[in-house]
Amino acid sequence: MLKLVDVSVRYGSFKALHSINLEINEGELVVLLGANGAGKSTIFRTISGLVKPASGELHFNGKEIGGWSPDRIVKAGIAQCPEGRKLFLEMSVVKNLILGGFVHRKDKAEIARSLQHMFELFPILYEKKDQAAGSLSGGQQQMVAIARALMAKPKLLLLDEPSIGLAPLVVEQMFQTIAEINRSGTSVLLAEQNAYAALQIAHRGYIIENGRLVLEGSSGRLRNNEEVRRAYLGA
Repeated sequence: MLKLVDVSVRYGSFKALHSINLEINEGELVVLLGANGAGKSTIFRTISGLVKPASGELHFNGKEIGGWSPDRIVKAGIAQCPEGRKLFLEMSVVKNLILGGFVHRKDKAEIARSLQHMFELFPILYEKKDQAAGSLSGGQQQMVAIARALMAKPKLLLLDEPSIGLAPLVVEQMFQTIAEINRSGTSVLLAEQNAYAALQIAHRGYIIENGRLVLEGSSGRLRNNEEVRRAYLGA
């Protein structure tokens, strides 16, 4: 579904990504593990068209998307839930969600169906649909952010650090929901520092350090790798 081939990214003279080779197959849940500043968000921003690669190629469903604009990439089937949620805090929950479905704005029936689906996936959001997004708890705001991305009906969902700042019980519930989204047919690329939780639900994973992919494999292989266990699992 998605393939990055020797993708490098520069911010001025600083090289943020070094020849990244990464792929996601249809129906997969793939996790990208790394510390803060390792390059996870830069990979996401590059896939989304917010950052242009200095070199390399990005292919999505057989098409080269490296030079596409962000809105064209969303229309093609890739939606991102950014780190830190980036909600419109003074707007209601339902208005935040409707903004996520902007690419389908001409089809009001489709927007209504998508809203209903989001409220089934996150029942608490229906109860709070008319409240300002900023009045919700951190976990509920994260639900809004994920639901907003899903309103675009993506084939591939990019989730950037969805567990950050959340209580352990909320994190567990969040990862169960992510697994359910994947089982329903949406491919997922998940950037995380919480390696233990992410590897419980992922099919495969990549480890990124200083803008370079240093290890990849099945979730089971990564869980049993001694270096990964020491660096990310506290073993």
